[in-house]
Amino acid sequence: MINVTVWNEFVHEQIRDDVKAIYPEGIHKVLADGLSKEGFACRTATLDQEEHGLTESVLNSTDVMLWWGHTAHDLVDDDIAEAVVRRVHEGMGLIVLHSGHFSKPFKQLMGTSCDLKWRVADEQEILWCVNPSHPIAQGVNPSITLDKEEMYGEFFDVPAPDELVYLSNFEGGEVFRSGCTYRRGHGKIFYFRPGHETYPTYHNEDIMHIIANAVRWAYPATNARPQFGRTEPQRTLAGHLTI
Repeated sequence: MINVTVWNEFVHEQIRDDVKAIYPEGIHKVLADGLSKEGFACRTATLDQEEHGLTESVLNSTDVMLWWGHTAHDLVDDDIAEAVVRRVHEGMGLIVLHSGHFSKPFKQLMGTSCDLKWRVADEQEILWCVNPSHPIAQGVNPSITLDKEEMYGEFFDVPAPDELVYLSNFEGGEVFRSGCTYRRGHGKIFYFRPGHETYPTYHNEDIMHIIANAVRWAYPATNARPQFGRTEPQRTLAGHLTI
């Protein structure tokens, strides 16, 4: 079974009635409930918990982590962010959602500002699949229309994706690379744009299907940690070095 940890800063839902009306128990609860229906073992963690809910034991037992943040990026402890990055390099999958592009772990993994253009104006977004053979796109409609979302526009200051799976266009004419994959160390990363807190995006079945596919894709091929440092040569019985 795939062990998933859904991390959410859980700030907007507690201070804004319009967000609370859509996600009364938090964005993390909706995400975890949706993924649990897919057969994943899900738990949640939030900013206000001790060590932000990301203790060493939680991180070490997480196969794939989802990260949603927006207004409290700077409140995430640097040591916790670095521990998340280290686990990605060791093989943990990471799915970064919406404004998590500005999170400490994602920025550290990308090595860029991760900045972009944005506008909240109740605009329609159409997500276009530009890589239909990719596992993340399997079983999902070729395009998904979201009646209202926040606009994100290019230029998006991230490294060129290993694979571009989704591209968005908005009413104002902007386009955005909305579904990007990366590999860092032994870990797989998927950045997925939709999910502004004032819209019911994570109640959309197609959006959740994409996220579930991304969890399966990001699941590490092996839980064995890479070994580094001095080692002895491995020899066959014939005395030759094993390559």
